[in-house]
Amino acid sequence: MEYKRYALYYAPPEDAEWARFCTRWLGWDMTEGQVVAPPEMPPLPLDHAEIIRAPRKYGLHATLKPPFRLTNGTTREGLEKACEDLCAHIAPFDLDGLQLARLGRFIALRIQGSDTAMRALADTLVRDLDGFRAPPTDEELKRRRGKGLTPAQEANLVQWGYPYVMEEFRFHITLSSSLPRDAIEPVETVLHERLTPLLPQPVPIRNVALVGEADDGKFHMVRRFRLGG
Repeated sequence: MEYKRYALYYAPPEDAEWARFCTRWLGWDMTEGQVVAPPEMPPLPLDHAEIIRAPRKYGLHATLKPPFRLTNGTTREGLEKACEDLCAHIAPFDLDGLQLARLGRFIALRIQGSDTAMRALADTLVRDLDGFRAPPTDEELKRRRGKGLTPAQEANLVQWGYPYVMEEFRFHITLSSSLPRDAIEPVETVLHERLTPLLPQPVPIRNVALVGEADDGKFHMVRRFRLGG
């Protein structure tokens, strides 16, 4: 399958119980490329489809290098080889843990403890694979700037094509759309009860996933690259 954009993700291992739960919660299995039924849940304040409408198409992930189109003269095969070579020289590491947190009106999993190694991984992927990224269009730039950017975010947008990289990077695994204020706590409570007991400590980071965006906007697993070769 040919994809219109590519990205580099942290994608949890498919066989982990917490990952299976979250994949079903989001309703899209990017590895299998198919819709999946949601888990049995207690009553929610909103329709489940509305809660996960925004993050669903991306699959279960944390973005490390944001989605980009291939620039002229580059190929998917070349990108895969570059990813393989780069990841072979990055040591695997562990996170202390993950925890549910709020990002504004979104609910996500954030890093518990130090994020230094994950930030270094994301910085390396953004920087060293930048030669494959086509520059953003005027429309994309306008859309990003329309949300209001700090000087540092504007500099990132100009240099790297996305505002929230490098020093502005914040690791997160998004589990909801932007929720009405009165729905945030009930949804968070339900997720905490079902998901928190499943979360591992520590969290091993052993590979990076290359994913592709299909014409319908959904992201699919292309290939995993093992850290350390």
